[in-house]
Amino acid sequence: MAGEAFARQLLDHATRLSGTRIPDLVAADPGRAQAMALRVGPVYASFARQRIDPPALAMLEGLAARAGLASALRALVDGADVNGSERRPALHTALRSGIGRGRAARDAHAQALAARTRMAELVASLRGSGVSDIVNVGIGGSDLGPRLVVDALKDFGDGRFRLHFISNVDGSEVQHVLRGLDPARTAAILVSKSFGTWETLLNGALVRDWLGGGERLYAVSANVPAAEAFGVAPERVLPMWDWVGGRYSLWSAVGFAIALAVGMQGFEALLAGAAEMDVHAVEAPLEANLPVRHALVAVWNRNALGLPTQAVLPYDQRLAQLPAYLQQLVMESLGKSVRSDARAPDLATVPVVWGGAGTCAQHSFFQALHQGTDTVPADFIGVVRPAHAYAGNHAALLANLLAQAEALGNGHAAEDPQKAHPGNRPSTLFLLDALTPHSLGALLAMYEHSVYAQSVLWGINAFDQWGVELGKRIAGELLPSLRGEGAAGDPVTRTLIDEIRARS
Repeated sequence: MAGEAFARQLLDHATRLSGTRIPDLVAADPGRAQAMALRVGPVYASFARQRIDPPALAMLEGLAARAGLASALRALVDGADVNGSERRPALHTALRSGIGRGRAARDAHAQALAARTRMAELVASLRGSGVSDIVNVGIGGSDLGPRLVVDALKDFGDGRFRLHFISNVDGSEVQHVLRGLDPARTAAILVSKSFGTWETLLNGALVRDWLGGGERLYAVSANVPAAEAFGVAPERVLPMWDWVGGRYSLWSAVGFAIALAVGMQGFEALLAGAAEMDVHAVEAPLEANLPVRHALVAVWNRNALGLPTQAVLPYDQRLAQLPAYLQQLVMESLGKSVRSDARAPDLATVPVVWGGAGTCAQHSFFQALHQGTDTVPADFIGVVRPAHAYAGNHAALLANLLAQAEALGNGHAAEDPQKAHPGNRPSTLFLLDALTPHSLGALLAMYEHSVYAQSVLWGINAFDQWGVELGKRIAGELLPSLRGEGAAGDPVTRTLIDEIRARS
């Protein structure tokens, strides 16, 4: 767990390296490119352009060892109550692998296998039903994960179903998604663990009525009675559990939409890729552990270098949803200003995660990445083998990926200061052999384990999200006021409500 002593060590190493630039680190060590790279199955990661040297990295690995990070990773998969504030485990790993040794993990894995069997039966029945379009209704983890994976793996579907997603409570999204669909050939999946998620129920009611009832309505929920009361037959309700947080749930029946898009075989391959990373995370030594290395670099950038944001830059259009997915995974998990022991953290915690897909992002915000006053560390993600035959396009894409990472790291001197690039801007570069269900599963699981490792180092709980609830509660209190039924809110809100009602 981070403390004052660790903060001093970070400062000492950061001060020692303050005059050392990334090109200097690379030039001083001919073997750095190889030594700072790790591979797990189809995922290769190069940390050579991070502003860190072997002594600083060894210091971080020593911190991880003293914090009991290896034991913490094992406790996660074994089913210990790692979610302290809610006194329960976080067993998303049990959804995809049976490596957990505890009773809770074994039971969870058995439940996951049973749910997967039921999901396979529903997938098969839908394939023979004449349905052509599937609408997934959910928000947060019930939307971002399935939306990302369906989009990323579009080359692996057989085209049997077209997938659509509704998440925003804004009725415009419902209107635009349903426009042009035939209700007689459409089925909908309502995804809500509690079946009390406000946005999902509002949108779900619109979709149910548009369908003409619940005949082609499916649900993924822990609250079967509420789903039944909504009009979903119990045989069309797949389970969720309180030991899986929403942002970690795409591996469960929340991935029903994924299985419909890529088939059960593709879904199983996604889980297998994640399971491969699970085994690596709990068995690899800290110094050769990919998610641990990623976490240590993240802590270094946030705390030693004082960099408050993190860019995610996938150089594959199929991964365009990855920054949004990681925003929730990282910022909901690590957005804590209180440690698990109720004390304030000794160090800053969560970075702001943002980004976009290359090469489009190069023509958007890369100017600020290269010449802005703030340094933004970046994760670049590339794919070696494309799923198309346009070799020239893919070569250009990879050239841009490599060039941007090199330019950010090395910079460019120029007599005209307007044309100078300061460089020394750190990045990690991931290469997937190909974008497949297996490699995508491994990559996403890597990020999950990295986030958990960061939480252990900072001493915070990665699995609760109390900060999501306050605004939702206040919104519920304000609804009557928007309808003209009394007054609620503070003076500013009441003035705004008057302005809204005057123009409604």
